[in-house]
Amino acid sequence: MRTLVIMRHAKAEASAPTDFERQLTDRGHADARAAGEWLAAQGIEPDYVLVSAAARTVQTWEDVAVGSGWDLTLAEYDEGLYSASTDVALDLVRATDDGIETLVVIGHNPTVAYLVSLLDDGSGDEEAGNALALGYPTAAVTVLSYDGDWADLDEAEASVAAFHVGRG
Repeated sequence: MRTLVIMRHAKAEASAPTDFERQLTDRGHADARAAGEWLAAQGIEPDYVLVSAAARTVQTWEDVAVGSGWDLTLAEYDEGLYSASTDVALDLVRATDDGIETLVVIGHNPTVAYLVSLLDDGSGDEEAGNALALGYPTAAVTVLSYDGDWADLDEAEASVAAFHVGRG
């Protein structure tokens, strides 16, 4: 069984010279660290982390890693994930080496919310599924289980095991 963790970046400042350069707010840093603590409490230990190269997602990853005690060097920063459509984000997940059992993806909305919705087979944790239906705010994290090769992951083939929401 494989584990896929999909996270939206934490709360970021409203403006910066470019959208790509937007930094996390103090609340964003706190929410990301709390998400890391929650993931560690769930027993999640990633083998690989795919992070959008935007400043706010990089900072989110750094804070999650601090909160969880994970190794920062597990991450690869991908510029394409910044503007990726759901299909492109799914292709990035499908390109994951099959030696990876637990993958964390940190990106942006609406892509991450759509990706979770696309992959959810509806058979997972009912409470988490109900919470997901209320939206995907900043620092939201979904843990999905998938039985198969990454390359074969497709629509409605993963089940939601857990969902965490920060303060949004």
